[in-house]
Amino acid sequence: QVQLKESGGDSVKAVGDSLRLSCVVSGYATSSLCMGWFRQTPGKEREGVAMIARDGRTSYADSVKGRFTISRGTAEKTLSLQMSSLKLEDTATYYCAVEGPVDCKSDSDPQRFAFWGQGTQVTVSS
Repeated sequence: QVQLKESGGDSVKAVGDSLRLSCVVSGYATSSLCMGWFRQTPGKEREGVAMIARDGRTSYADSVKGRFTISRGTAEKTLSLQMSSLKLEDTATYYCAVEGPVDCKSDSDPQRFAFWGQGTQVTVSS
């Protein structure tokens, strides 16, 4: 059984702070297809934040380009999101997901990802 567990959130950060989210993948998963981070706020659709493809190619939402960096550990069992220069609008629940589409773009349909974590809350306050 594939399980994903996010960590690093669940604390209040100030505008301009940095934060690193981590995701551990356990069980078998062809995670190399595409691994990514999404976020969601109440009443809104889940949106892609950052993706990393099998070949290491990355894709970012325009709203986080230059501020967030996605990386993948060896054996593709860990996924991280380094977040800097946090803004109020970064407040959301963040989810990691694996076995996404081959094209692995930040605007990929969330339904194309096979496995998801439970989410970790990121709150940015002024």
